[in-house]
Amino acid sequence: ILCGFDVIHGYRTIFPIPLGQACSWNEALVAESCRIAARESRLSGVHWTFSPMVDVARDARWGRVGDTFGEDPYLVTQLGVAAVKGLQGADFTGEDYVIACAKHMAGGSQPVNGINGAPNDMSERTLREVFLPPFEKCVEAGIYTVMAAHNEYDGIPCHGSRFLLTDILRGEWGFDGFVVSDWMDIERMQDYHTTGATLRDVYSQTLDAGMDMHMHGPDFYYEVLGMVRDGVIPESRIEASVRPILAAKFRLGLFENPYVGEEKTRGTLFCEEHRATALDAARESIVLLENDGILPLDPAKYRRVLVTGPFADNQVQLGDWAFRQPEENVTTVWEGLQAVSPETQFTLCDLGWNIRNITPEQVRGAVRQAAGKDLAIVVVGENSLRYHWKEKTCGENSDRYDISLYGEQEPLIRALHATGIPVVVVMTNGRPLSTEWVSENVAALIEAWEPGSLGGQAVAEVLYGKVNPSGKMPISVPRHSGQIPVYYNHKFTHHWFPYATGKSSPLYEFGYGLSYSTFEYSDLKVEKCDGGVVVSFAVRNTGGMDAAEVAQVYVGDVEASVPRPAKELKGYEKIFLKKGEQKRVEVMLTDE
Repeated sequence: ILCGFDVIHGYRTIFPIPLGQACSWNEALVAESCRIAARESRLSGVHWTFSPMVDVARDARWGRVGDTFGEDPYLVTQLGVAAVKGLQGADFTGEDYVIACAKHMAGGSQPVNGINGAPNDMSERTLREVFLPPFEKCVEAGIYTVMAAHNEYDGIPCHGSRFLLTDILRGEWGFDGFVVSDWMDIERMQDYHTTGATLRDVYSQTLDAGMDMHMHGPDFYYEVLGMVRDGVIPESRIEASVRPILAAKFRLGLFENPYVGEEKTRGTLFCEEHRATALDAARESIVLLENDGILPLDPAKYRRVLVTGPFADNQVQLGDWAFRQPEENVTTVWEGLQAVSPETQFTLCDLGWNIRNITPEQVRGAVRQAAGKDLAIVVVGENSLRYHWKEKTCGENSDRYDISLYGEQEPLIRALHATGIPVVVVMTNGRPLSTEWVSENVAALIEAWEPGSLGGQAVAEVLYGKVNPSGKMPISVPRHSGQIPVYYNHKFTHHWFPYATGKSSPLYEFGYGLSYSTFEYSDLKVEKCDGGVVVSFAVRNTGGMDAAEVAQVYVGDVEASVPRPAKELKGYEKIFLKKGEQKRVEVMLTDE
């Protein structure tokens, strides 16, 4: 049996969600996180993960933004390929690797109304320039499975698109693995898309398009057998799908070693090595968005600190696709603060994890507890946990038309701000949130996304300066849902005229992120070479702390035969600089 499972950002050791990992701009760290996830899941009997998700996210209303590596085709490609190498190794043989799956092909990350599975109405140019490059590079990297998308493209359900699944995937790119459906989406061709009167009709359509494996259900099996007996499809069509599936089982060694032993997992799941990597990933996933100088916190100045907000002390920080973990395996923000600054007198005002139920009276209670405190740390955001399915506000099938802080969360921040004490806000969320008032008024704002098992420790280390934040945004943040879609690589005419009311710029742009240090760029050179150009420049750490910096290289066409984006990321390098240190960075830009 080939066992597939959604190991999206860790199995027992939970790493930051992919959007958080993307803030690291660290391909080696993403690959190592995926290697650990593969090892833990494989030793637990899982052979195949439905990851990486290389959709390019262009709509913050969409609940699955957190499963992606962000809005930029180049960054998504680089990190997607790193994930494939971490999950599969050279060719997923042995006992430490799993089969990876690039999903969802294609275009579901810019649905017409932000709702998961809604149609995607775009040109083929946009499809090929924005949404397909990560899939193509994953195929070049040897990914063995691809999952079709919920949505329709160009009026045809992706599960029935021969253009996508055969002409492009196999014909143009030479993919030799197998294609799997998303959950029951073949059946949805009949009852949602209505492209066939019967299940046999849509089964025939998906097989003709290039589908190899059905997820899931016995009806498909019996109908396909009947279609072969009736001569509707040839037996050779079935063999074409079975061949790569069998090949995968042989390469995994499932015929020789079909079972796993519990004794192998005891020293592996959530082991010290894996925890250390998860902590590093959480540290590098955190983005400092605002700081009026209050951070890093001085324990001698801020002795009495109120800690509140719905996500200060629970497992919501794990994000979507995570099982409930043993409490001792999760370090919350509340726990992290006490461990990192034991001399500080912290007081917890617990509001409960369900942001749908926070009341104005609870807000007033938090304000009362703020009396006599020197500082308030407020942990807010969204809930993506699967086992809170009816209460969650983010994650799969939890799309929103309003991306502000839900419920009483902003009133809580405003009320604490009105007391006159400094307010530091930490956000744990799976999608960009419009927080314009918060950004303009609080003392500091940290974007932690959903940082995983050790996330609370990482947040506390950043707050108290044990770690200098280095995360850069992999996605733009709208000021208001009415701006959507917001992405940095837009055409000039995207902002031809400003909005009549409000600002036209995003709240935070792709690539943005503050540090406790400052950096000076100088001596830019662009030199031709065989196959492209080399861009080089010097970067100096001019601040008072050692720091990491993500140097980013963008290109733009001065003139082209068609309108081009104002700028596009085409290279980057993450460098580590001691205070006062300077390094020279070279980024190769190939002709491609």
